[in-house]
Amino acid sequence: MSGHSKWATIRHKKGAADAKRGKVFTRLIKELMVAARMGGGNPDGNPRLRAAVLAAKAENMPKDNIDRAIKKGTGELEGVNYEEFSYEGYGPAGVAVLIDIMTDNRNRAASEIRHVFSRNNGNLGEAGCVAWMFNKKGSIVLDKKIMAEEELMELALEAGAEDVQDQEDQFEVITAPEEFLNVKSVFDEKGIVYELAEVTMAPQTTVKIEDAKTAQQILKLMDALEDQDDVQNVYANFDIPDQIMESLE
Repeated sequence: MSGHSKWATIRHKKGAADAKRGKVFTRLIKELMVAARMGGGNPDGNPRLRAAVLAAKAENMPKDNIDRAIKKGTGELEGVNYEEFSYEGYGPAGVAVLIDIMTDNRNRAASEIRHVFSRNNGNLGEAGCVAWMFNKKGSIVLDKKIMAEEELMELALEAGAEDVQDQEDQFEVITAPEEFLNVKSVFDEKGIVYELAEVTMAPQTTVKIEDAKTAQQILKLMDALEDQDDVQNVYANFDIPDQIMESLE
């Protein structure tokens, strides 16, 4: 998962720094609305909403925006009714791609996603063609300079994590989805700085990308999918070595 976690970290840093902040807020608001609609407006009794609120706060979303999105989700305020589902497909080199969609227009979403795949050396697949390759996991990514592996392993496992993986210049703490917030809260309480913390779809196997041209094509596809308004998340099973990834930044 090293190549994909590295890309996720880079994407997160870019998203926090560039003009896409409006797009980040839009996705967070959608998630807040859907989470509130599905499980109620109280974060204490709705784990999905609690995670969405924490994610919104991490991006410095104003409290009024968060409260308004929750009320739209519960029906206290008028709001758009978003439908959520997934698309699956293949990118360059046979890389598996899984896309979370939230949209108020399924036909528009399908047309735009198909167009992105066709323009970026990929193919939109049938439902179920790649989803089986991914497992839902919590992921916390830290720079190796933060702490020693043995110390991190002890802390993470005591907090309820499943594993700590060595990802070249990073450590990745893997958790079950239901343990993610507990583990993250332990890291936050101890003031441990991490580069990325999210619930993601982790690939069971990866496709090693050995040349820069193919890596560039894959990242171009990922960026194009991320730029779509109806796309919430994009996951893939590529593994691009650090030296190639860094040469493309």
